[in-house]
Amino acid sequence: MKTPDSRFYCPLISVGTITLDENESSHAVRVCRACSGDVLQLSDGLGHYADAIIEVADAKACQVRVDTVIEAEHPRPKVSLGIACLKDDALEEVVFHAAQTEIDKIIFLRTDFSQEPKNSDLKKTVRRAELKSLVSLKQSKKAWMTAIEGPVEFDKWLESYKGDLILCDIDGERQLNLSASDNASASSDSSGANENAAPITLLVGPEGGFSLREIEAIKTFQNGKVHLLNLGNTRLRARTAAIIALGKIL
Repeated sequence: MKTPDSRFYCPLISVGTITLDENESSHAVRVCRACSGDVLQLSDGLGHYADAIIEVADAKACQVRVDTVIEAEHPRPKVSLGIACLKDDALEEVVFHAAQTEIDKIIFLRTDFSQEPKNSDLKKTVRRAELKSLVSLKQSKKAWMTAIEGPVEFDKWLESYKGDLILCDIDGERQLNLSASDNASASSDSSGANENAAPITLLVGPEGGFSLREIEAIKTFQNGKVHLLNLGNTRLRARTAAIIALGKIL
């Protein structure tokens, strides 16, 4: 038996016979050339895995047998990315890369300097971003699919948010020791951002950054801790800053 070097998405993993949807069936049978008796690695994006043996190698409705469902060793990540709406396909690019890391969700924020098309509801962008997140889930072989939320007005989001914030700022620290938080609810054996008991959202503004008004609102935020993170001496594009910042805190 062979196992294709990929995971296949199955939203409802359970013991027994499962029929994969047409997209996953086609990927397994036509692209990976999987046959009856081969093993597929399934993931539901909700912390469950399974090795599934192909019983019927149908490119439109591949049937597989699951004997055991495995739960992920780690809980859902606590870290999220809040990024201002960007023009062109920049948001999709950010999602494709960021969703390969272990983050909970990506929130599209409408800020003072957002560069999205006027009066856009971003429905197509959100849908494409969700597909990018799904591809990243399978490619990276992680346990939890990164959710996509928004677009939402920044002020409304900040007003309702409870948790810690990280703002990319030239006056910030080059390295953040998030596990050293004195949050009373944090566990004593925390080893990093994903182990912190409080949710954390990394904030990345549009090209040109957040407005002075928004920066002040972030720095005076009262429903959690505020950390300032320095990304270096060069000026970065928003899409670049998001990935570098995630690399520093995860």
